[in-house]
Amino acid sequence: MPLELIPFDAAETLDTPEAQAAFLADVLSTGDAGFIAHAMGTLARAQNMTRVAQDAGVSRAALYKSLTEDGDPKLSTVLGVLSALGLRLSAQAA
Repeated sequence: MPLELIPFDAAETLDTPEAQAAFLADVLSTGDAGFIAHAMGTLARAQNMTRVAQDAGVSRAALYKSLTEDGDPKLSTVLGVLSALGLRLSAQAA
């Protein structure tokens, strides 16, 4: 009997600002640019991609395209999206 798999969408579980911040902090710690972009896309979907795109000053289609594992968003896009998500970057010594 084949195993039935249920699709998982992390965006559906990231329903609080604290969960979203913890998720992004974990992802940033990897240093993997593609993974970080994809995770930001997941956060944008969790908060409504259309609203995030508007608040970030980019089109919804451009945001979807840049926030994928193969995307390479500009720093201004990253900062705009983080602001729209109610998050900010911080730095610490490695």
